[in-house]
Amino acid sequence: MSLARHWRLQNQRYRLLGVQCEDCGARLFPRRQVCPRCKSQNLQRYQFGGEGKVYSHTVVYDAPAGYEGFVPYIGALVELEEGPLIAAQLTDVDIDDVQIGMPVEMVTRRLRQYGEDGLIVYGYKFRPKLKEAP
Repeated sequence: MSLARHWRLQNQRYRLLGVQCEDCGARLFPRRQVCPRCKSQNLQRYQFGGEGKVYSHTVVYDAPAGYEGFVPYIGALVELEEGPLIAAQLTDVDIDDVQIGMPVEMVTRRLRQYGEDGLIVYGYKFRPKLKEAP
């Protein structure tokens, strides 16, 4: 990944920045130029809150290049509170403790390291939602 591309994707990776269709109200992640529901181009930036629940999950034992150091890891579809499904890695949880419907929250974590220069790429992952103190 080039350094320029890394910085171009920073808001999407660090802040879950998507869009909301001003015509039909659909909230979309990642950002798109056209709403897939109503075909409108009237889209405005939308900041997702980063909370949701596990919609589906799997355990990855044979990782793609660059992710071998994380195996085994949990890949999940997370349904954000605002609606979209987002593919992400789960972190800070044991494989046996993951359940469909489990509340999760977005955190920023290291995704991988590129090249000899050691560019470290951070991005979103999800962890079990911490319980609020009474």
